[in-house]
Amino acid sequence: MWMLILEGLVIGGLLGLTGAGGGILAVPALMASQGWTVAQAAPVGLLAVTLSALVGTFEGLFKKIVRYRAALWIALISIPSARYGVHLGGIISPVWLTLAFSLVMLVVAYRIFFKKVNDHTGVLCKVNQTTGRLIWNMKTALSLGAIGVVAGLLTGLLGVGGGFVIVPALSKVTDLDMRSIVATSLMLIFLIGGVSISAHILDGFQYPVSVTLTFVLACMAGMLIGRSLMPLVKNSQIQKVFAITVISVAFYLISTVIIT
Repeated sequence: MWMLILEGLVIGGLLGLTGAGGGILAVPALMASQGWTVAQAAPVGLLAVTLSALVGTFEGLFKKIVRYRAALWIALISIPSARYGVHLGGIISPVWLTLAFSLVMLVVAYRIFFKKVNDHTGVLCKVNQTTGRLIWNMKTALSLGAIGVVAGLLTGLLGVGGGFVIVPALSKVTDLDMRSIVATSLMLIFLIGGVSISAHILDGFQYPVSVTLTFVLACMAGMLIGRSLMPLVKNSQIQKVFAITVISVAFYLISTVIIT
């Protein structure tokens, strides 16, 4: 049980600091500590990450740094692909899901190390420098909609919050500052995660009450800790630590598939 609490604190803290990383680590953490498959761990990890993101969303709305129109639009577009992802997750072999999960993590780590995800030259979605809000046009709507399709599919299929896609994508296609990107990502994780959780419940998934409650509360506590530490830590340092962790977890999952 103490291992479960520690996992929750670390995952919630990372989610609070970066707006990503929670869901992508929650699933393998639960697989390791509980001996679950991806299909068993994904709904529990997603629930914990989604409720933790709600805490960060309230904070961002209070500080007026959440771009809520963008979040609502991306979440709306993600609904069909999230539902389809949940359906695919129920019919694809756990081995293939594990390998797909590992591949996604390696791609994320590669982009953090070698790509300029914060390069704001030639962005598709520009911010009004007077209001700090996005300038809405067809290009903005299509770019953000594409993020929704990808994030929704991965959320439903792999049980992740989608922040590991949303944060680099928003950094690439918009010139929002990182505080707004993280806050908007947390709102999106809550909205998209809520859709996928509903789908899991409709599909008849039964949450193990004791493990789920412990993990959720630990993640929420970690979220509060992470948000309080964010002003004290450089974002570049957080992203590098996140990338190294993701690579380690990905190779661990691949090794489990090879051994079995």
